[in-house]
Amino acid sequence: MDTNLYGTLGLMIPGLLVVALVVCSAPPAVAGDPPGSVIELWDRVKAPPPPEVVAVRVDPATTALLVLDIEKRTTNLERRPRAVASVPAIQGLLQRARESGTAVVFSTTGKGAPEDILPEVAPRSGEPVVKASVDKFFRTDLEAILREKGIQRVLLVGTAAEGAVLNTAVAAAIRDLEVVVPVDGLSSSELYAEQYVCWHLLNAPGTRGKVTLTKTALVSFGP
Repeated sequence: MDTNLYGTLGLMIPGLLVVALVVCSAPPAVAGDPPGSVIELWDRVKAPPPPEVVAVRVDPATTALLVLDIEKRTTNLERRPRAVASVPAIQGLLQRARESGTAVVFSTTGKGAPEDILPEVAPRSGEPVVKASVDKFFRTDLEAILREKGIQRVLLVGTAAEGAVLNTAVAAAIRDLEVVVPVDGLSSSELYAEQYVCWHLLNAPGTRGKVTLTKTALVSFGP
C-alpha cells in the first residue's frame, strides 16, 4: 500500500475516534421528546395528576409529630399567607397528638428561638425544640430524641414546604423512618412549591415508597 495512504489514515483515525466517542456517549433520543433543555421547553411541561391522599392511623407509642418552623418571622401574612392559613389545621392535629400521648418535637430556623414559635402551636414544657436550617436532623439531636423514644414514624407539618418539610422528610426516610405528610399542614409562599414537594416525596429516590400523603383530618391516633 502507498505510504502516503498510511499517513493519511494516521491523520484521519484520531478524528474518527473522537466522532465515534461523541456519538456513542450522546444520550439516546426518546421518541416524541422535542429537542432542547427543560428551560427551552418550560412552557410545555404539564403537571401530573394530583396524588391520592389517604387516611392514616398511627400508633402513638411509635410516632412523633414534628412541627417545623412555624415562627412569627416566617408565618405571617406578608411573607407566607398560606402558612398562616395552615395553622388551624396544625393546631388541631397537635392537640389530638398530645391527647393521644404521641411525642411532639418542634423546630426553629437557624435564626429562630422557641419563643418565636406562634402561640397557637407553641411547645409545652418538656417538649423538645431543635434548631437548624432546612434539614432538622443536621447537627441537632433530633435523631437521638426519636431513637430514644423508639419512634418508627414521623408526622411532618410546617413551612416552608420546599425547605424544612422536604429536607427533613428526605432525612427521615434515609434513616428508615416512615414519613406521613398532611398536605394541609405544609405551606410555602407559592403553590408551585407545595405541588412540587408532594410530587418529589412520592416519586424521588430516597423517599419513594416511604412517604404517605394525607390530610390532618384523615389522621387518627391509636394502636
